[in-house]
Amino acid sequence: MTKEVLLKIQGMQFMEAEGEPVEVFTAGNYFQKNGKHYIKYDEATEGFQETTQNLIKISGDTMEVTKRGLTNVHMVFQEKKKNLSYYNTPFGNLMVGIEASNIEVKEEPDELEVRVDYTLDINYERLADCTIQMNIQSKGVKEARLLG
Repeated sequence: MTKEVLLKIQGMQFMEAEGEPVEVFTAGNYFQKNGKHYIKYDEATEGFQETTQNLIKISGDTMEVTKRGLTNVHMVFQEKKKNLSYYNTPFGNLMVGIEASNIEVKEEPDELEVRVDYTLDINYERLADCTIQMNIQSKGVKEARLLG
């Protein structure tokens, strides 16, 4: 995989049988170190000038998401284990609980596919069953596929 990548991140929250899809397309940077995948990208929030720097670390049955900037959090998605963390936002702080039931990672030379199914708690109350799907592709390969 090249250093420059294109990310497609899709999230779905299921609350009382209704899904709320969220989709993000952005450019980022990728590197691999000690068998772990790292993806870095910046995120803009509507109505704010400050951005949030995101770092995603993937290894085996664990994915970590660290956000720094407008929002701050370190979330750990680990199969069959509940992890708690404080999520600092411009609107206040939340206690976030994440319990992943499934983490799938599919690696190819110029592409990484990730799917995480998890339960989300906010301030110790179950909020939703969620899914995150990510597709990370080498920038040059993605552009060649679009043109070809």
